[in-house]
Amino acid sequence: VPWILCAKYVYLFTGKTTGYGIRPDKNTTVLMEDTNITLSCIYEGSIDSLYWYQQKPGSRPEFLIMIDEASQYVTKANPPYPRLSIKVDKVQKRVHLEISSAAVMDSTMHYCALRPTRQRYW
Repeated sequence: VPWILCAKYVYLFTGKTTGYGIRPDKNTTVLMEDTNITLSCIYEGSIDSLYWYQQKPGSRPEFLIMIDEASQYVTKANPPYPRLSIKVDKVQKRVHLEISSAAVMDSTMHYCALRPTRQRYW
């Protein structure tokens, strides 16, 4: 199953499957310390789950949190990031990463990703 990623601050696709896609709601978000911030991505297609990653300069992308679209079950990184939460709006096809009490360390590249629903052919 292909994974489709897009950067929150830089528009990037690592793959594209017909009928599936994900893109940032905004390309840049200004963070203010000690405020709550929501980063959002818009997705299309029939999907299983949605993911958020962060990438600090000189490092690989790091998993933060994911949500199953159907069940709304959330899986967090181990150890979890306590100030993060994730929500999905199935009607508007948006996934939101909520960061409470934003800090300077939150000012980094954030990626949203999706996993399409597996298609079975008999």
